[in-house]
Amino acid sequence: MYKKKTCVAMLLAGGQGSRLYTLTEHVAKPAVPFGGKYRIIDFPLSNCVHSDIDTVGVLTQYQPLVLNAYIGTGQPWDLDRSYGGVTVLPPYQGKAGGEWYRGTANAIYQNLHFIRRYDPDYVLVLSGDHIYNMDYSKMLQAHREKGADVTIAVIEVPLEEASRFGIMHTDEDLRIVEFEEKPPHPKSTKASMGIYIFNTDLLTEYLIRDEADEASAKDFGKNVIPAMLADGLKMYAYPFSGYWKDVGTLDSFWEANMDLLGEHPVFDLYSGKRVFSRNEARPPQIIGASAELSDALVTEGCEIYGKVEHTVLFGDVHIAEGAVVRDSILMGDVRVEAGANIAYAILDGGCRIGAGAQIGRDRAEGGRLTVIGAGTEISPGQRVPDGAMVAAGSTEYQKED
Repeated sequence: MYKKKTCVAMLLAGGQGSRLYTLTEHVAKPAVPFGGKYRIIDFPLSNCVHSDIDTVGVLTQYQPLVLNAYIGTGQPWDLDRSYGGVTVLPPYQGKAGGEWYRGTANAIYQNLHFIRRYDPDYVLVLSGDHIYNMDYSKMLQAHREKGADVTIAVIEVPLEEASRFGIMHTDEDLRIVEFEEKPPHPKSTKASMGIYIFNTDLLTEYLIRDEADEASAKDFGKNVIPAMLADGLKMYAYPFSGYWKDVGTLDSFWEANMDLLGEHPVFDLYSGKRVFSRNEARPPQIIGASAELSDALVTEGCEIYGKVEHTVLFGDVHIAEGAVVRDSILMGDVRVEAGANIAYAILDGGCRIGAGAQIGRDRAEGGRLTVIGAGTEISPGQRVPDGAMVAAGSTEYQKED
């Protein structure tokens, strides 16, 4: 018999992240490295801990090996509990058979047994592919105070970007009166953050109903939320004014990393509550006498002898004397040889850039983002044009359309 929990979090982390192309060729999107020493999933997991939510189910599916190993027992996030803690929930087969998760709602439906073990009053549903710091306990408090059935976190977005999101229309009390999933002509700029709080009994009822509907896409935004709204449930928006970024595209991923830089960064990791992560023990970084660094985030294990500008460097990056790197993201164990020039690019882990190689073109000159897949070797003197995407481990590239 398990002791009752007030709130259980269900973290949807099984997405393929196809718009990140080669970065998610071998890992799920929530496992993609971010910000020098983190992975994307560190942010919602850390938010749970800081919000006093100590029971988290992580629903995995696509390329789960790295993500499952990274989460492990949950110790880095203080979620290695004998009761509660973090539990990885992949699709499984029972006596009645089994199937892959067919949508966000179906994924939660298939794990209702996990939720029932803790008999929570509320279920917090999260996405595993957003970068932000948020106290979910304040959202839960607002949910209780309003006597809500469902609360959806929303953030104001520019009107020209609103068609990418689920859009909420609310009254003066923030009660949701209309919901549009990725509307071509949005009427509002209140975008869903993919963060939901449900009263458990109601969530269970609607998931069972949705599962029985053969025409349903088994998706919260397309099916479950509209059905709840149509039935007149008390649904409220919870406005969030802090930093939040959906890193579902290469451009947004690059931008979110760049938001960590500067004297006054858009997203400041040095203020507020700590983001926990699983980190390898590395020696301190070496900044050589010939090195020139400006506006750079440099992680442990790096050896820098060249020039680095406005760039995020993950652990064990080596930049030789005479090399220049700017406006870029270099993930772990990348080596850049003498005279190489890298501009406005993302280099995945283990890349080797030969002496005198040229990668990308300056953003200020109209260059497009260049992406080099994990383990790729670029020959000395080779030129990789801007906008190219080199598949992991390949020496060939294709240019974006």
